[in-house]
Amino acid sequence: MTPAPLSYRVVDHRDETHDTVTLVLEPAGDALTPFAPGQFAMLYAFGVGEIPVSVSRLADGHHLTHTVRAVGAVSRALCGLRTGGWVGVRGPFGTPWDTAAAHGNDLLVIAGGIGLAPLRPLVDYVLAEPHAFGRLNVLAGSRTPADLLYQDEFPAWGKPFAAVTVDRPSDGWTGRVGVVTTLLSEARFTPSDTVAFVCGPEVMMRATARALIHQGVRPDRIQVSLERNMHCATGHCGHCQLGPLLLCRDGPVVGYDQAEPLLTVREL
Repeated sequence: MTPAPLSYRVVDHRDETHDTVTLVLEPAGDALTPFAPGQFAMLYAFGVGEIPVSVSRLADGHHLTHTVRAVGAVSRALCGLRTGGWVGVRGPFGTPWDTAAAHGNDLLVIAGGIGLAPLRPLVDYVLAEPHAFGRLNVLAGSRTPADLLYQDEFPAWGKPFAAVTVDRPSDGWTGRVGVVTTLLSEARFTPSDTVAFVCGPEVMMRATARALIHQGVRPDRIQVSLERNMHCATGHCGHCQLGPLLLCRDGPVVGYDQAEPLLTVREL
């Protein structure tokens, strides 16, 4: 981990939706230590500020890929960068998805909205090592068809099993409509031999975890990626505290057996 930001240059800018872009970054000099799926970087928009953003692809140890939604001053500045622009990057930070715990098991990768971004490196990892895992299921929910990320990748993900649902269909939409938990009835998995990876809005993760537990998946085999206001990313400032956890250090990925009692306390 590098405490001071290193300079990275934007080598590719892709518009994913009306408010979300994917940036591919290349180091100008020294590169950061390689990231693992589920970890995040602190991205610094020069002259504006810094925010945490998970890696959304790990093609090699040289480039970094981040998918950013424009929701504030820093994220809007990052989304406005084009090829040749510069970003300060610190990292890697946080706990990754526990892929070792998933070896030999069926997998459920369940995303809500931009929560698909931190899960995409995990899907890449599993597809590259198919014999190490059981059946892979990728389930994604989105507000509308226009908000769905990585639409061109779903055909390849669908070779194991992939499904998409939206909250509000648009004209011409012929796919599924409803919350992402409705897709569980179509997934192919044995609950006692399944590990689930879940990322999305907090209410969606709670509902999904409860549905999985109801079907027989153990809470300690459900991994969720939690989000709080991260400032320092080193566990010193306390802004990302969730009960006994500092999520920049002890998260963002935690087991639902640990997260459940914390997420049910309104004050946290």
